[in-house]
Amino acid sequence: MSPVEAALIALAGVAAGTINTVVGSGTLITFPTLLAFGVPPVTANVSNTVGLVPGSMSGVFGYRRELAGQRSRVLRLGSASLLGGILGAVLLLWLPSAAFDAIVPVLILLGVVLVVIGPRVQRAVAARAEARGGIPDHGVWWVWPAVAATGVYGGYFGAAQGVLLMAVLGIGVADSMQRHTATKNVLALIVNAVAALVFIAVAEVDWEVAGLIALGSVIGGQLGATVGRRLPASLLRAVIAVVGLTALVALLV
Repeated sequence: MSPVEAALIALAGVAAGTINTVVGSGTLITFPTLLAFGVPPVTANVSNTVGLVPGSMSGVFGYRRELAGQRSRVLRLGSASLLGGILGAVLLLWLPSAAFDAIVPVLILLGVVLVVIGPRVQRAVAARAEARGGIPDHGVWWVWPAVAATGVYGGYFGAAQGVLLMAVLGIGVADSMQRHTATKNVLALIVNAVAALVFIAVAEVDWEVAGLIALGSVIGGQLGATVGRRLPASLLRAVIAVVGLTALVALLV
């Protein structure tokens, strides 16, 4: 690998780490970059997942203030992400991708729509739950299985996993967008980490590529935390929608 290629992969890691911390979909930058430099698709996906784990950790650290008071919520929903991530990683290694790839754009579009209409739906969910005694701290009943399903998708491919998580949390859990972003970062980290462990154990990892992406994504994680914390809820929701639609177009094209 030439110095120029190495620098470009590291820069892609910076961009991916920044976007993943704020929204998600950073994989749509690093994955095509690796393909452009001739890395085989499965190796690129595996190496990219491994490389983005340090960036996810950086994003979680950057949003540590917003995690205050969310211990029980993160532990409960984290178990869903753990199980989903394991299943998704196994699916990537053992099943043909055609059927799953067909539904990925639908899931991303659904996530974008849910983020946009999230406040209205959340109010309706909250009103119904209030009549039954209020929304639990960990969210309404369907949040856990929805997070688990998002984990399956994240373990399989991961692009726009954050968009889907923000949609689920924004509708089913009563809290601010910034605190949802912090929770999303932890859940995405769990999925990426468990998938990376599975890949390291049984798949071929290009460690040079993974290292370059890791270096860049750690820097990007801190940049994303700085930028994301300053975005008001409405603007953050708009950013999520734009990134989600961009991811949808990129996958369709």
